[in-house]
Amino acid sequence: MTPEITPALLAAIFAMAVLYSSVGHGGSSGYIAVMSLFALAPAFIKPTALALNILVASIGSVQFFRAGFFSFALFWPFAVLAAPLAFFGGAAELPPRAFKLIVGAVLLFAATRLVIPQRDAEETRLPPRAAAIASGGAIGVLAGLTGTGGGIFLTPLLLFFRWASLRTAAAVSAPFILVNSIAGLAGNLTATREFPIGALALAGAAGAGGAIGSYLGSKRLPSSRIRQLLALVLVIAGLKLVFT
Repeated sequence: MTPEITPALLAAIFAMAVLYSSVGHGGSSGYIAVMSLFALAPAFIKPTALALNILVASIGSVQFFRAGFFSFALFWPFAVLAAPLAFFGGAAELPPRAFKLIVGAVLLFAATRLVIPQRDAEETRLPPRAAAIASGGAIGVLAGLTGTGGGIFLTPLLLFFRWASLRTAAAVSAPFILVNSIAGLAGNLTATREFPIGALALAGAAGAGGAIGSYLGSKRLPSSRIRQLLALVLVIAGLKLVFT
């Protein structure tokens, strides 16, 4: 389960890590998109995306925490149920076709998210605790099943209901992605008893991109043009998964 690691694949993983970490995300949907475009197997894609997510989300969590945007009061209700459910989602083995359809839909959703303008809320409030716990759990299941960290679902939820500002949402999403990715990967390894060694070859590119992106993201948000280009990649990969 070790595909050929080409310079083009490394460059694409690096670019995804820069772009996603700049908004507090680990980049799993981007890594999945890239690996899908390179026609890698689902058995390689899911644990590799989670492993790279852990690395990049760790870097992002530290950067946004140091910048003073993290809110534990906002974070823990979403994470408390998400992590254990991500473990069970990660252990689930979907048929390859089902995996492609679900992940393809997730990538298309992520692309839509990127092209919708995000406006910072002038006033925010903490969410009802029950709603946060329930929605966090649902996101955890989906994160484990698809090999994502759930940030592409949590961030818009926080912004839509005005539960967080843009940078606070990014700062909370990074550790949320981290705990879900750790749980999801643990569940996957429990079920498969196999770790894709090729993921280690991609870790350097993802780590370097994550360090650069999270540093820039804690200072300023990425431009709309970059987000549109990233959305285009996700659309192409999502359609490839759904229709092939």
